[in-house]
Amino acid sequence: MTTTPMIQGRRADSSRRRQRVQKALNAAAKNGMEISVSAIARSAGVDRTFLYRHRDLLAQVHAAASEPPSTPDTAPQVSRASLQADLANAQGRVVRQAARIHQLENKLSGLLGEQAWRQSGLGAPDDIEQLKRRITELEQRAVDLTRQLDERQQELDAARAANRELITRLNTAPRPREAP
Repeated sequence: MTTTPMIQGRRADSSRRRQRVQKALNAAAKNGMEISVSAIARSAGVDRTFLYRHRDLLAQVHAAASEPPSTPDTAPQVSRASLQADLANAQGRVVRQAARIHQLENKLSGLLGEQAWRQSGLGAPDDIEQLKRRITELEQRAVDLTRQLDERQQELDAARAANRELITRLNTAPRPREAP
């Protein structure tokens, strides 16, 4: 069979691709260029799946991406871990701000609803406290009048009882005889 030359050609092609990936990775690290699977695959002229099929190359790309660039810049270098920490802090801040915005929206909605209710004439008047005091006064007055009515009813009942007793005595008392 003539498959051996094909296998050898495939292996040689794979070896050339590996060398191009290694070159692209070294150049990117040396020049401070972006190091990602897509960037290295593009620079090396290979497909990203090539890197995913060769785990050792993929591991090298990920390791190089996690390292800070080695270019001599005057600005301080930022590590991947510090960027991830900054991202986590920013995400936490966004979550807190979203919760605060939601709280403020609910409060504003309630206040606007209450204002619209009052302006429409359907809501309770502003002088609710004054009305509550008036209700309390009227309830107290009703209690006082009910007590006075009860006292008058008792006095009337006592007067009626006294009248009945007097009439009964008058009717049962012996009458003086009239002289002939």
